[in-house]
Amino acid sequence: MSDFWLLVELGFSHVWDWRGYDHLLFLAALCLPFSARQWKSLLWLITCFTIGHSLSLVLASLEVVKVSSTWIEFLIPMSIAATAVYNMIYAQRVWVRSNRLVLWVTLFFGLVHGFGFAGYFELIRDVEQPLWSSLLFFALGIEGAQIVLGALMLLLSFVVLSVLGRNRRDWVLVVSSVIIGILLPIIIERWP
Repeated sequence: MSDFWLLVELGFSHVWDWRGYDHLLFLAALCLPFSARQWKSLLWLITCFTIGHSLSLVLASLEVVKVSSTWIEFLIPMSIAATAVYNMIYAQRVWVRSNRLVLWVTLFFGLVHGFGFAGYFELIRDVEQPLWSSLLFFALGIEGAQIVLGALMLLLSFVVLSVLGRNRRDWVLVVSSVIIGILLPIIIERWP
């Protein structure tokens, strides 16, 4: 049972690790356009990301797929920037992300981010435990942390838009621009 809580905690702390803020930036960009009324759509996106993240951990652990770390380290900030750019392009619309393409792209971005973490996952998992249980417990921690972050982003958006009376379009454009500004030097530095 202690392995269960350890892996859940490691999954949770993986998302909230400020040294690896790329996960936080991606989730902030993913959640940014949603309102509290759209929490179900947001939950689906968060879960798609977790599924992609977990699938890449399985593929890497079983050595089915090997991906160049150079490309993964480049694609992670690119996926975050792409999400922020997408937000900026569609900032004018009343936001509902029910589009299946968005779900598939989020799943793919989860795969990319998971491959970036696969080496560390192999170090932390107990090889005496079945891969599926280690992965399930770790994924529960990741999903829980992402749901907490999603709820916080919905709350922050509510405060900015309803309490402070700011415009949704401006909110999405400003925060997406800040995210891109943070990522540009990283993208340039990691260019393959």
